[in-house]
Amino acid sequence: MTTATLSAPAPAVSTAALVARMNAVVGADNVLTAAADLAVYECDGFTIEKHRPDVVVFPTSTEQIAAIVRAANDLGVPFLARGAGTSLAGGCAPIGGGVMIATARMKRILEVNVRDRYAVVEPGVVNVWLTNALKPHGYHYAPDPSSQGACTIGGNVATNSGGPHTLKYGVTVNHILGVEMVLPDGRVVTTGGPCEDNPGYDLTGTIVGSEGTFGIVSKVWVRLTRNPEAYRTLLGVFDSIDDATTAISEIIGAGIVPGALELLDRTMLGAVEAAFKFGFPLDAGAVLIMEVDGLEAGLQAEADRVEAIALRCNAREVRKANTEAERMALWKARKQAFGTIGRLGYPSYCTQDGVVPRTKLPQIMRHIQAVAEKHRVAVANVFHAGDGNIHPILMFDERDPDQVRRVLLASHDILDECINLGGSVTGEHGIGVEKLDFMPKLFAPEDLAFMKRLRAAFNPDGRCSPGKLFPTAGGCAEPSSIARLKPGRRAAV
Repeated sequence: MTTATLSAPAPAVSTAALVARMNAVVGADNVLTAAADLAVYECDGFTIEKHRPDVVVFPTSTEQIAAIVRAANDLGVPFLARGAGTSLAGGCAPIGGGVMIATARMKRILEVNVRDRYAVVEPGVVNVWLTNALKPHGYHYAPDPSSQGACTIGGNVATNSGGPHTLKYGVTVNHILGVEMVLPDGRVVTTGGPCEDNPGYDLTGTIVGSEGTFGIVSKVWVRLTRNPEAYRTLLGVFDSIDDATTAISEIIGAGIVPGALELLDRTMLGAVEAAFKFGFPLDAGAVLIMEVDGLEAGLQAEADRVEAIALRCNAREVRKANTEAERMALWKARKQAFGTIGRLGYPSYCTQDGVVPRTKLPQIMRHIQAVAEKHRVAVANVFHAGDGNIHPILMFDERDPDQVRRVLLASHDILDECINLGGSVTGEHGIGVEKLDFMPKLFAPEDLAFMKRLRAAFNPDGRCSPGKLFPTAGGCAEPSSIARLKPGRRAAV
């Protein structure tokens, strides 16, 4: 088993000296040092992996971020950025401690230019805030992760987030025109900008999805998308997941590109229905949210084709959202599905993020069921079916080391099968620390070596967000979560 890599041990620096430098940059009111405060920041949505920072700092400007980075370099301590902490792969885990730079207070929408279809935002702007601000203009920001009510634009840039509507509109990288970034040595650079298709290398595209290992984004130019003139939103009710996933392939194969195709299985339906009382059929094997959008002319005909395909693939009924309120209720069920997991009686859950070709969805769903039985793990499924981006939710009690062990092994088996089926281990959550062991399975040694050279061009000392993305990079090493699960050893929780 490969191992996760940490940064080399930092020089001995007193906490008092570190805090004093941070206070000098941002003021004591913007620095957290108490153990109870730091505990909040020891992990992100991947709660199995916990590392506590030495200090959490809240800058409010690019200049402050640069000063924090320079101070951390002077003291020889690692540092990393954190937005809302909704990441699900340990991308916000402060490996080796050091300085956590929390961008939550950099939350201004600096400019909205509808004429040229761009906006400029700070990294702490919550995703849905931007879309809400654009509503009066008839525009929106297209990437819409399920966590869009909490996740920030800076975090979306770090992980190249997707979302239900990226089936038609693309992921975050397709909507980022430029970034301002503080490099790991404290210099401030800008790539791209309001104009599209700048000449030269696509540095902006390189930075998006780099998971914070190239520097800290301090400003973002985003593309604005005009709101569709009309929508048709349908709910296909299926007796089996096989039939639902077959319908997905048939819809795409018919040349239709829906705005979204989202699947919820029976277990997930039970949780959503318990929370919201939408009247979902609890005996269904799966439901499929199918949405087409665009010009009103011809849209109903396209919706009718989608309905006909679903019925041909054994949907027992297809419900239609006849009002905007009904449409929003369906999307509330999808986007708040993760928050209803507590209704199922499990205190913890781990959400996976594999990708398979759409035609392989029936196979991977059968494999997930077999893995759940093998490892005695409860699993619910809700995912971006149109993209082949699965999100099995593995439920457990984090306080029980044996349950943690079984959940990690089940996750490992699922992601291995994604690779076997010609897919990937992440569609939008990133590698973080959770999936380090899979990188050599996805890439040849030469590919990994080139990626490390690219990271070193931005981050030569490895001090910015160490221990992420690659299983080996020199320095001190520690086994990843999966690798630590040797017989007779307790899982690290």
